[in-house]
Amino acid sequence: MLTSCQTYHIGRQELLEQFANSPTEKKQMPLPIGIMGLFFPGVVDGNALTDVKVYDKTGKPVIIHLTDHTGVRITKSDSSRVTFMFNTLQIKDSTITGSKSHFVEWRFTPIKLKDVVRIEVQK
Repeated sequence: MLTSCQTYHIGRQELLEQFANSPTEKKQMPLPIGIMGLFFPGVVDGNALTDVKVYDKTGKPVIIHLTDHTGVRITKSDSSRVTFMFNTLQIKDSTITGSKSHFVEWRFTPIKLKDVVRIEVQK
């Protein structure tokens, strides 16, 4: 997912500030997805952000428009990483959750904000 050409960074506190007034919303694909005879409804929970302020590799602030293809990679204090879709990112009760897919709720174990070392956004 994070193989495109531009990677940006955002601090934990700045991410919190940008999510402060962002409601949760249902993300729905136009049609159910069928794979090998199984149908997925194509509904995931996500955030309502359309743009986010991030920083390029030189530290210059940049506003990027979020799409269904914008990814986020979070590095935790134990050096493990979690990669998922940015528009499914949610912050609740000092934890971050998200989904690795737009087709099904493929959630990972919530990440405690205090364990976040680095946040990378890929456009």
